[in-house]
Amino acid sequence: MDFFTLYIYQPFFNILVGLYWLTGFILPAPDMGLAVILFAIAVRIILLPFDLIGEQSDEDKFRVSERVKQIKKEFASDPVREREATREIMRQSPKAIFSEVFTITIQVLIILILYRIFTTGLEGADMHLLYSFMPAVRQPINLMFMGVYDLSRTNGTLNLIQSLMIGLSEIVHLYFAPIKPTRKDFLSLVLILPVVSFLIFMFLPAGKKVFIITSLAFGIILRLFKQILFLTYSLRHQTPVETAPQAPVTQTTPLA
Repeated sequence: MDFFTLYIYQPFFNILVGLYWLTGFILPAPDMGLAVILFAIAVRIILLPFDLIGEQSDEDKFRVSERVKQIKKEFASDPVREREATREIMRQSPKAIFSEVFTITIQVLIILILYRIFTTGLEGADMHLLYSFMPAVRQPINLMFMGVYDLSRTNGTLNLIQSLMIGLSEIVHLYFAPIKPTRKDFLSLVLILPVVSFLIFMFLPAGKKVFIITSLAFGIILRLFKQILFLTYSLRHQTPVETAPQAPVTQTTPLA
């Protein structure tokens, strides 16, 4: 058994099947769609400490972006020196780079895991990977979500909802970003990215789309909650506006 299957795929596969088993106590019959929603929330909670690390490096990212902009202005006529100076700045900011690389790596792993789960894994090819202590699950596993969406097949409606959620997530991110987004940023992230995502994920299983929709919703709620906490903190620690001292009133004696 390879490293990916043993240490990455198998634990997440067992978590998803265990959640599917638990949904049988909530609903008349186990629902894999609900299990995927719970699975997405569980993954986001597990990765929450790493998300907080990424949030703490936002200040570093801001400083790096400002320095890169300054370098582009200084070396506008010398692209070679511009690239060298930019690389030097990147080497001096390992925290911001680590946050980006880690986030991208996790996203790629989740894509690979979900693709295997919903193409062959839950249809029986990987049922031997269940741990011995796992409860017995009736097979074949029902891959219908609410009796409507087949999670092992692609679905245009869920794909459209996923693209809309990507656009909404980018709007929230740009609105609260420390750097004011340009018109190009808005067009590329809010308009072009959802369209490209719609085309890329068009042929992927619907189970992956349910996961992404839930994960994006979790991220939006988490972002708004952080902003509410920050706003509350700011209002509580606002310094009162000092009023200018008034001149003392002198009492004048009436003229005789």
